[in-house]
Amino acid sequence: MTNLLHIDSSIQGAHSHSRPVSAAFAESWRTANPDGGYTYRDFAVDPVGHVTGLYMTAANVPADERTPEMRAEYDKVKPLRDELLAADVILLGVPMYNFTIPSTIKTWFDHVLVPELRADPETGRGPLNGKKVFVVTARGGSYGPGTPKESWDHQEPLLRLYFNGLGLDEDLTFVHTEMTLAYVVEHLKQFQHIADTSKENAYKAVQELAAMA
Repeated sequence: MTNLLHIDSSIQGAHSHSRPVSAAFAESWRTANPDGGYTYRDFAVDPVGHVTGLYMTAANVPADERTPEMRAEYDKVKPLRDELLAADVILLGVPMYNFTIPSTIKTWFDHVLVPELRADPETGRGPLNGKKVFVVTARGGSYGPGTPKESWDHQEPLLRLYFNGLGLDEDLTFVHTEMTLAYVVEHLKQFQHIADTSKENAYKAVQELAAMA
């Protein structure tokens, strides 16, 4: 049985641009994999707490050297690590807030980017190798190659760096929905056609990718 881990992080609810696209991926994947396992987390509704100094200490010492307090702190979010290990396909819905990722996604990475799950920097091999990762983003502007604000994108490059640390960069796919503020911000209204095309392409992409995942 194959398993999908689906995480959303947008705080915009019904007005979110990333949520419906990630939902379209999940729906297509579940249709193609009717017997597959499905785990869903919504960090806007149930965010993960910030890491503590005790957690980071526990994460970086051998398990048999942890004090009872360290073990208790480290095991609080064991389900997050177990979900990653169990997943064959990982799907993240990640809007861009102030040119980067939501703090809830950063906090999730703080909990899972630990020696237990990290890839060996020399070989790139680790316990998570072989999983497919799909990141669905929503961005108010346009940050693709050659655009005026390409260098302002601290979303995709940061996520690529994090996934590299987990050994998950070999099968990592981004689907961007761009210029989402074109119907909200006056000076961006001239780019509504870009927003429409980007959204249409994103829906097509996730349906095709999910069917093949």
